[in-house]
Amino acid sequence: MSRSLSTRSRSQRSYAPSPASEAAQPFSPSTPAPVTTSVPPPLSRLRPPSPPPDASNNILLFLIAFRLVNALTVRTFFQPDEFFQSLEPAWKIAFGESQGPWITWEWKHQLRSSLHPLIFAAVYTVADLVARTLGLSPALRADLLIAAPGVTQAVIAAVGDYYTWKLARYIYGDRSYESWATLALTVLSPWQWFCSTRTLSNCLETTITIVALNLWPWEWATEAARARPANVNRIRLCLLLAAFACVLRPTNILIWIYLAGVALHRSTWPEKQTLAREAALSGSAILSLSLIVDRFFYGFWTFPPLRFLYFNIAQSLAVFYGKNDFHYYISQGYPLLLTTALPFALFGLYRTLKDRQAVAERGIVVQLATISLAMPGVLSLITHKEVRFIYPLLPALHILSASPLVDFFLPAVATTNRQYLPRRLTLIFLILVNVVIAVYTTVFHASGVISVLGYLREQHSLHGLETTASTGGTDRTYGGITAGFLMPCHSTPWRSHLVEPTIHAWALSCEPPVGLSETEKAAYRDEADQFYDNPNQFLRDHMVGGLRYIPRRPSYVTPPTTPRLPTQPSSPHEWPDYLVFFAQLEPTLKKLLPGAAYGECWRTFNTAWHDDWRRHGDVVVWCLDSAEQEAWRAEKHRREVEERDRQFETIVQAFRKDATSKPSKTWFSWGSPSSEWLWPWQQRKRMTLFGVEVPQWPEWDWPWRKKRSLAGFLAFLRADLPF
Repeated sequence: MSRSLSTRSRSQRSYAPSPASEAAQPFSPSTPAPVTTSVPPPLSRLRPPSPPPDASNNILLFLIAFRLVNALTVRTFFQPDEFFQSLEPAWKIAFGESQGPWITWEWKHQLRSSLHPLIFAAVYTVADLVARTLGLSPALRADLLIAAPGVTQAVIAAVGDYYTWKLARYIYGDRSYESWATLALTVLSPWQWFCSTRTLSNCLETTITIVALNLWPWEWATEAARARPANVNRIRLCLLLAAFACVLRPTNILIWIYLAGVALHRSTWPEKQTLAREAALSGSAILSLSLIVDRFFYGFWTFPPLRFLYFNIAQSLAVFYGKNDFHYYISQGYPLLLTTALPFALFGLYRTLKDRQAVAERGIVVQLATISLAMPGVLSLITHKEVRFIYPLLPALHILSASPLVDFFLPAVATTNRQYLPRRLTLIFLILVNVVIAVYTTVFHASGVISVLGYLREQHSLHGLETTASTGGTDRTYGGITAGFLMPCHSTPWRSHLVEPTIHAWALSCEPPVGLSETEKAAYRDEADQFYDNPNQFLRDHMVGGLRYIPRRPSYVTPPTTPRLPTQPSSPHEWPDYLVFFAQLEPTLKKLLPGAAYGECWRTFNTAWHDDWRRHGDVVVWCLDSAEQEAWRAEKHRREVEERDRQFETIVQAFRKDATSKPSKTWFSWGSPSSEWLWPWQQRKRMTLFGVEVPQWPEWDWPWRKKRSLAGFLAFLRADLPF
């Protein structure tokens, strides 16, 4: 593909050096810019040196390593679809339905394509084969199965970062600061660090979209390279990827409708024929593959994209999961997606669309800017909105942000003039903000709902029983531990993190009102809503035995005589060995279960704040095992003692520091350094009576004064006082 449009567009900048000056004064970081006046001259835009031939491979390897670290450090929860729309169906494909995956209503009504879960089903199969071949313990096997999908997605995310950089190089030129600024924006993006390595279909959609944009025949929509014939193989691969992205997320078709419309409008007749032919062939191939794969997954012929549009638009079931204002993508979507890059993206959009000259040369950025505004505009017509729906636009927005970013910060980075010190400080501040946001959102915010599943796996390894029996030709699992989640629906991952099928668990569901009339939809309350509306009534009606017959001992002490499934999605629910809930619910449960055998046996931090009042506070686990409750009380006491000792040591160190520090000279100090100033009333005088000196009473020797030192006084406090 020709790069003439990018090189010509760069020559329009007023600060670009002439070829003669660039040749006479090659780029060198150690060579200072010539100063002819007392005022710093405008910084000339010198091009960075050309990257070596193997630089692309090095960048790709760096990005893969970077995203692997990213994936392995994610400890937080973002969206239920990360697990229930990808990993749970993949678990079913890889291990079978008897292993306890939670299959949501979308899969029961064929709203999703199985192509995405099929990728992770293959990952699960390979990881399980490796674990069995190496003879890993159940705990190590579980860790491998949990980490494998994230590692796979990390490679996918790195490919997306790499092709974002490649498209920026094509637009701005190989020797451009803008291409490196685009790479920096991608690497330092808090949203990318938080979201790109998660197993959401939007993450795969974003990578596929940016790779396809690199293969798109941009020269057909511009006046550049008109005489050069397009590479048909590249166009075919581009359209195959575009069709795959549209099957994953039907809304992705908005991007390709616009690009195809511009290309068809500006291209020649042979180019129109080539584009139409390849689009028909590629679309048919991907749709045929999707139909065949879905036929094996669902057991009958179905077309998920059509059913997705029917349920979410015709029946408006998406409204059941939330309503948003029409300006959501402007007021919340873009700020969350771009964070500190938002001002540069907005200015890049404004400058690109305002400049109506040389559209033929700047056709790529104009089209990217138009897509970045048109897609959120169309999606704003839908009542239910989420930031991840516009995630595929982030690479294009980073490319548009690169030019204003370079214009603002390059003078501050390339020179040491004090005039640009505020800009340098601003750059450092923005980088620090990005790092803080990325660390908090991936390590701390909503981390308890992930940690609690690790705790349940540990308890399963201590108490779980691996006994099975064959009933009617099907293996049924007895024994094991049981867990119940009194939380809003899909607050935690499921079998992808529980792993073991002998962890029998249930949770509150939130099935939408499928097939109901408008009147019935208005009055419909799902299971989670019913619980939070009236916890007392719900526990009486939806728990086996109600509130009167709560077990006194855990089920693993006496294994059940009847088989039970790993997942119990429907009520009535059995009282579990472990009851999991948010701390917000703790006062209510203490009031409802005053004489029950349940007691706290584990607690962990979840988040400092949450927009859902039902998810406030720590994640708390109550259990029926009195030994575990006693062990937890002892552990809490040990932590309290350690924290108290740590605080006391801090106080001691502060006192020692103050005692050993030299007194500072003050304004009223004079004479020798050892002299001490005393006010008149501080000076000690001997008492006299008619001129006769009166004997003084002996001073009381307090116990701590025997120590004769501050360290002795502190040791006395620590040894004798009751704290």
